[in-house]
Formats: sequence, C-alpha cells, structure tokens
Amino acid sequence: MDRSREDPLPIRAGLVLGAHWGFLAFFAGLGAYYLLSLLLTAFAIGGDGEVGSLRLPELGPLVLLAFVPNLLLGLAPVLAARRWGRGVLAEFRLLPNARDVKVGLACGGFALLTGYLLNVVLLEVYGTDRLTDPLTEVFGGIASDAGWLIVAALIVVVAAPLTEELFVRGALWNGLVHHRVPPWVVLVLTALVFAQLHGEPTRTIALLGQGIAIGAARLITDRVGASLVAHATNNLPPALLLFGGS
Repeated sequence: MDRSREDPLPIRAGLVLGAHWGFLAFFAGLGAYYLLSLLLTAFAIGGDGEVGSLRLPELGPLVLLAFVPNLLLGLAPVLAARRWGRGVLAEFRLLPNARDVKVGLACGGFALLTGYLLNVVLLEVYGTDRLTDPLTEVFGGIASDAGWLIVAALIVVVAAPLTEELFVRGALWNGLVHHRVPPWVVLVLTALVFAQLHGEPTRTIALLGQGIAIGAARLITDRVGASLVAHATNNLPPALLLFGGS
C-alpha cells in the first residue's frame, strides 16, 4: 500500500503542547536559524565590513559558515520526527522514487521559468542596483577557487534544498495538513514562508512564485522527495553559473 495516500492520522495524534509537533520543529528551527545568523554576523563581520573576529585565513570557509544556520532548519524537523513522529523517512517520505523524480523535474522546471519571468519584471521595477544575484554576492569572493566553488555548488543544489524542504514542505506542511488546513492554503502559506526565509525583499514576488511551483510537487505526490527534486532542479542553473566567472 502507498503510505502517501493513507488517511491522515487522528487529530490528537502526534500533539506537543496541544499542536502537531511539526509546528514546534518549525518555530524552534526558525528561532535557532535567526539567532545563529545574528551571532555569526556579529562575530564574523567587523565594523569595516571585512572578516573580523573569526580571523578566517581565506574566504572559502565562509561558504560553510554561511550554511551553518541552514543546518538548524533541517535539524529541528529531523529531531522532532525521531522524538514524536514515526521517523524521518516515514514522516516526510524523503527518498525520491521514480514518480517523485518526474514530478519534481517538471515542477522544478516550471519554478525556473516562473522565477525568470518574474525577475525580468522586477528588474524593470527595481533596476540592477537593487535587484542583484544573491549567489554572486555570497560566493563571488571565491570565484577563482574551483574547489570551494564545487563546495558552494553542492550546498546550493543539494544541502540547502534538503534542509529547507525538511523545514518548510516537511515540518510546517505536515503540521498544517494534520490540522485539516485546505491544501491550497497550505501551498500558499508554505510558499510565503519560503519566500520570506530568503530575506530578499526585492525578490519576494519571484520567490513566492517559485515556492508555489516547488510546493506543487509536494501537493501532487504528498512526498517531500518530490519537492526536494524540484528545489534542486530550480537551484541547479544558478549554481552552475557560479563557475562562469572562475
């Protein structure tokens, strides 16, 4: 039997403090993410905008450092699923199957198209000064180091989609579905969270459109594995463009 099509659990199952454990994982992960981001910014960046008190010998390690807060986004759902749920694989259906790959590739391609078209419109509204490429801003300083570029690309295509999907289309989505929120509302709400999480106000509309396209993979299959493939597909071309300046 396909567990993705089973009836939802009883409304009282899996509750922590009166709500589904996915909400606890969501708010704990979000709080830890922002707290660690603030701490890393305070310690790593000096008043002159250069690498400060951490005294890193080169910009390469900042690739890993920038990803550390994202780890907490994925860690909270993993720990919560193991503690109060049925485990990571059963709760999120994380490992993509053949259908997940097909649906994920299609939704990821649509996310790319949506993001491109909306960013073209936003570029006309904001101009190049306000609408910049976030990957270039973060990883531009390692453009001459092929090894760190590969690490950065793997983070963008594999690691970041994994943690973000566990967080948004995993823990939050499961919590909303458990409490009988209509599917289209779940899709839009998680897309809004996805857009806000990136902290790019000028690109929020484009990120919202991409979030809906990626979330459609979860909606169609009821599996995080499908949205993970969609997210990775959406991130692949920007990651490859990192090598353009190397």
